[in-house]
Amino acid sequence: MKAIIVDDEKHVREAVKLLVDWKHFGIDAIFEAQDGEEAIEMIREHQPQLIFTDMMMPVKSGLELLEWLAAHYTCGKTIVISGHDDFQLVRHTVKHGGVDYILKPIDAEQLHAAVSKALESWTREEDERHRQRQSNIEMNQIRPVYWEKLLSNLVAEPSTYEATAAALSQEFGLDRSVKECRVAIMTLDTMNAALKKKFDANSDLLFFSITNICNEILRDGQRGVAYRYWNSEGEIILLLFGSSDSWRTILSSIQQGMMTALRSSLDIGVSRVQPFPSGLSPAYKDARTALRRRNLLSKEKQVYLMPDPLPTSQPVLSFSNYSEQIRLAVQSGSVEQISRAAEDWFTAVSTLDVITLEQLELWWSEYNVMRSRWLVEWFGEKPPALKTWLNSTPFTIPSDEAGSLSVPLWREQLTESLIELSKHLLEHQHQDQNVIYEIAKYIQNHYHQDITLQEIANHFYLSREYISRKFKQEFKVNLSDYLSDIRVEKAKLLLLNPHLRIAQVAEMVGYDDEKYFSKVFKKTVGLSPNEYRKVNQP
Repeated sequence: MKAIIVDDEKHVREAVKLLVDWKHFGIDAIFEAQDGEEAIEMIREHQPQLIFTDMMMPVKSGLELLEWLAAHYTCGKTIVISGHDDFQLVRHTVKHGGVDYILKPIDAEQLHAAVSKALESWTREEDERHRQRQSNIEMNQIRPVYWEKLLSNLVAEPSTYEATAAALSQEFGLDRSVKECRVAIMTLDTMNAALKKKFDANSDLLFFSITNICNEILRDGQRGVAYRYWNSEGEIILLLFGSSDSWRTILSSIQQGMMTALRSSLDIGVSRVQPFPSGLSPAYKDARTALRRRNLLSKEKQVYLMPDPLPTSQPVLSFSNYSEQIRLAVQSGSVEQISRAAEDWFTAVSTLDVITLEQLELWWSEYNVMRSRWLVEWFGEKPPALKTWLNSTPFTIPSDEAGSLSVPLWREQLTESLIELSKHLLEHQHQDQNVIYEIAKYIQNHYHQDITLQEIANHFYLSREYISRKFKQEFKVNLSDYLSDIRVEKAKLLLLNPHLRIAQVAEMVGYDDEKYFSKVFKKTVGLSPNEYRKVNQP
């Protein structure tokens, strides 16, 4: 902390320096001035927390210094040390924020108490100033988010305008005189690779940078406002409400500004003129449609106006026409077959001059429908976590360095995905086969017990239906018949022992009912247990 002693008498300044326990109060810098004018210069330079001043000084008096402090340096705490016991001087001190008025000769205890009081007051006020500064910082951080959410809500619910009209008018010049508007959308889905890499770890900074560039241009003449659209990921909305014929110039300036600041630009979709605020929702849909109909193969970032004519007619290409070939290739497990099947599809795609976002999303939807059917077919009604993982794959545009749709990259990604799916399918089939043989082994070891399909299902944590279907596929026989055949074969061996009764044999191979055992045995062997024993006696 710092202090300054202002007095035209050197011995008074020395007395104050001796009487105050500076270390106790944490004051490590003490300055001196001979009059108010010199004091003002030093206070401006060093900004001390504590000020001691005399009242009667040449050039600029203590009275004038107090007035200056009250007007320009309110955070400092002032203690007056004067040789004049004058009510008007005391009154002047109190009026201009002085903490105490001490008479010469200086009393050490009185001075100590005054310094304590002054610094306690400064500490309280400094804490409050710090709290206020922190609050201002937080408000400055929250304020943009508040306006972004309010403006985002205005697009979805234009009726909310009336409740916020005054605030929007004051903040953006968006007052009730605005009758028409356009909505423009800047989308990040085709930004170039360099920009994506630069802001990969901080998307908030990217939005902040782009909206700042836009608003620098839009604020000139209050022609609009740009903000992050919270109701859709990766979109920035430009609400244009200036002169209706100036929007092309504005958007051109924005794209040039982005190229200068970020070395990149973005595609922009623009709506038709709509009434404000009631037309905000249809204007937003217009702008989105304009973007969805843009040619993703274009290497230049452009402005797309709704309603521009739709892309020129070209052959209708459906992924469904190629899905069976791809499905068989995945089932084959052959990387070569999968690559060839995918290549046939992309050969057809490469003949197109125009690919829109609408078309790309349609193909993605077709692929997802087909893949879902394959998963049910291959993994059953309740497939493993693989199905959840595959179905949760988000849709993104496979882009090259310029941010345009890259068919080669798309081919690579789809082929790798299909190869991965084929790998999981083969693993699953192998696991299926293993578990079915485990079930067969379990039956062979427990044939003599009263085992049921439900017991086996519980033991292997599988459904009865799944076990029945897979067992029949693998062994070409029902599980119940497989168990009966094992029991009959074991019974044949036991019947060769003439000392075992038929009932004993039946019980030893898992049948409690001798008659039912005999019925099953005869159906399988063609002879009753007794007949079989007589025929096969040594």
